[in-house]
Amino acid sequence: MSRAELPRPDRKPLIALVERANRALQADMVRTAHLRGHPEVKPAHNSVFGTLSRDGSRASDMAERVGITRQSMGEVIRDMVGLGILEMRPDPEDRRAKLVTYSEHGLEVAADGYGHLVELEQRFAAEFGAAEYDIARDVLSRVVDLLDAWAAEEAGAAAVGE
Repeated sequence: MSRAELPRPDRKPLIALVERANRALQADMVRTAHLRGHPEVKPAHNSVFGTLSRDGSRASDMAERVGITRQSMGEVIRDMVGLGILEMRPDPEDRRAKLVTYSEHGLEVAADGYGHLVELEQRFAAEFGAAEYDIARDVLSRVVDLLDAWAAEEAGAAAVGE
């Protein structure tokens, strides 16, 4: 029995490039947090910093936005509560649910992180040129939009076929 041939792209696939860029950006955020006096920040915390609104969010909503389980998000949140970065309080809209918010210390950590993001954007624009960097951002945004649209189309076609 012969083995099936695996088609290989002639260059690194876009998914590999995006994943590598994501890992590098995630690592840069943690490294910068440490350099700015926040050694308690861990790579797993990026999922919270990227989804927690200033006014607070539910853990289940944050988990959904990141694409992880509620249990995994809960574990990260409990770790950050223990480190004094986050607080949990009853959700005023649903007393059964908890609202995750930043502590005062957490607001400082998040502000430093968002400040670094602004600096990164400026450095990338300076490195590539503002127009080229805008094109890169636009293309990535359009890739996401296309993939979302195609997934919705496939879901709609599957629902019609049922």
